[in-house]
Amino acid sequence: MAERISLTVNGTARELDVEPRRLLVEAIREDLGLTGTHVGCDTSQCGSCTVMVDGRTAKSCTMLAVQADGSDVLTIEGLASGGKLHPMQESFWEEHGLQCGFCTPGVVLSAVGLLRDDPAPDERAIRAGIEGNLCRCTGYHNIVKAVQSAARKLAAAPADKGR
Repeated sequence: MAERISLTVNGTARELDVEPRRLLVEAIREDLGLTGTHVGCDTSQCGSCTVMVDGRTAKSCTMLAVQADGSDVLTIEGLASGGKLHPMQESFWEEHGLQCGFCTPGVVLSAVGLLRDDPAPDERAIRAGIEGNLCRCTGYHNIVKAVQSAARKLAAAPADKGR
């Protein structure tokens, strides 16, 4: 039997009827059509399904959609604002922090969460902050550089620009 849930996704109020066993990643991708959130391993090991729920990173492949009822969910599609990339997205582009791009949405959102908690992390803290995200292509070197670049940009930005 389906349950009615209400959540805000990327700033837009949404209501969905979901089966109690439906995963948040399935609701995001299949019900809402937001395919930037990827399904990689189905076991929470790879981090490609990472989104932000109420301002905290969450692996949406291990969270039921009904658990997000009443929550504010941010996916990679909602990170840019007013046609302008978020500083983290800009930095990934400028520092070549991606190759195939499959892991990128999850890594970007994990890095945004990291910088919310620690606005000036050192390399060790960055590597620890993204350790739940697997990248098979980059070796992480440019990902770390991108997070460092974004941290500098956010530190230099007015308080309302960094979200």
